[in-house]
Amino acid sequence: MLSITRSRLALVAQLAFFGLNGFGLLLGTIYNSKVPDLYENNLHRKLGWAVTWIFLAQVLLGLLKFYSDGPWLDEGSYEERAAFMPVSIDRMAAYQQLHPDSLPAMHRYSHDSGQGTEPDSTRSNSLTGLREEKEEAQNYHGSEPAEIMNQLQHRKSLGLAMIDRIFSRASAKVPKQVRKFLGLLYDLVDRLVLVFGFVLILTGIVTYGGVFRGNNVFNGLAHAIKGGIFFWYGLLTLGRWMGSFADFGWAWNVRPPAGLVSARKAAVPSAEFVESFVIFLYGSTNVFLEHLAAWGEAWTAQDLEHVSISIMFFGGGLCGMLIESKRVRDLLNTSISGPPQFQQSGHLKDKWDPPKTYSFSMNPFPGLIILLLGLMMSSHHQHSVVSTMVHKQWGTLFVGFALARAVTYILTYISPPTSYFPSRPPSELVTSFCLIAGGIIFIASNKDTVAAMERYDLNAMFIFTVTMGLTAFLMAWTIMVLAVKGWATKKSKMLFVSRQEGLL
Repeated sequence: MLSITRSRLALVAQLAFFGLNGFGLLLGTIYNSKVPDLYENNLHRKLGWAVTWIFLAQVLLGLLKFYSDGPWLDEGSYEERAAFMPVSIDRMAAYQQLHPDSLPAMHRYSHDSGQGTEPDSTRSNSLTGLREEKEEAQNYHGSEPAEIMNQLQHRKSLGLAMIDRIFSRASAKVPKQVRKFLGLLYDLVDRLVLVFGFVLILTGIVTYGGVFRGNNVFNGLAHAIKGGIFFWYGLLTLGRWMGSFADFGWAWNVRPPAGLVSARKAAVPSAEFVESFVIFLYGSTNVFLEHLAAWGEAWTAQDLEHVSISIMFFGGGLCGMLIESKRVRDLLNTSISGPPQFQQSGHLKDKWDPPKTYSFSMNPFPGLIILLLGLMMSSHHQHSVVSTMVHKQWGTLFVGFALARAVTYILTYISPPTSYFPSRPPSELVTSFCLIAGGIIFIASNKDTVAAMERYDLNAMFIFTVTMGLTAFLMAWTIMVLAVKGWATKKSKMLFVSRQEGLL
């Protein structure tokens, strides 16, 4: 998160992590040399070394960026980098009124009526905010903006002469186009680091437990992939509640217009469309994967049940995408739409205005599909009582997700969002909890894990209680990480304000 916000602490955090990871690799290498290989040709070892080299490359790129004078990417305006902060719009507009030549021309935003934006006008609240931000930035850094810039120019040193000399020379020799390409790779690793970690944890558990051997690997992969999708779906839902995707209009807020965010972000489809597309993609591809574990053998009733679920995902996702299409919704209104001149005349003109609910997406199909999946899995016959109970647990959690999402839609239907800020419906915390916990139990419901539970005389409630505690901890950790991101963004914001010479 520090790296995404372009915080100067990102490199320190990366070096600390890489040092800790290197210590872990040392211990692992010593352990492997003392014990026999109990899981030959396992994926975890190969993938672990590959990801370690990827992280090492990112740290080296971070050092090059640290010593470089120029940007490695076209990072855009401050608002674009700081990930949608509507609070600062009026303040930046007020600053431009006082110093029209110091900043590039700013667009008029949707909430600006055009009055009071002339150079000779003032906004007392905005100017007060600017003064407060400048004073806060000066107190934080302990010097005036000119001194801050001078300090930053001479602070590019880690205190190690050899490293300073090597990376200073190397960064000066990197061409501009290569910098942009390497910057893209750096940001790509930033986004994939969580996925890498998730896969490494899963493969590590598999290797430690000695499961998924032989033909059982297909059953294990199916549960790991499907359960992992719901696990990340839950984390993304929690991110929506916290406001991580407010600039896309995904945080249960009004979608910001193209003048407020970039045209690329304004063109991103709704969150419900993305959910429906993922459901559609899962169903359309999984139809051909359900029989892999018994390839070449006769189809059983259970195989047909699984394929039917995939077809339900296929059709349900397609319906959800059609509902999210503005073109389709306009075509569905043709039965009542009259000539334009008729709509714009008469005392019933206001009757032709679109309903308030049209401004916000309320698509029940993602929740409906997962509700049906949960009901099916809650009564899905398994080979043992423990397996049946474990499947019932994550099926019930998915039903809970659907019911909580229905509460969210009821709340937004009664009172649609009217602000760019995240509305944070409390029911979405329940949806994210149910998805995260359900995804973890889904992963654990594979044949080998259930067999191990039965062998060690563990009942189904063991995995349920452990998962509940782990889910609560993961949600708390996620909120803390996003709070750190907000803190880093705030500090970057203060640094941006303090860099403006002669602010007031």
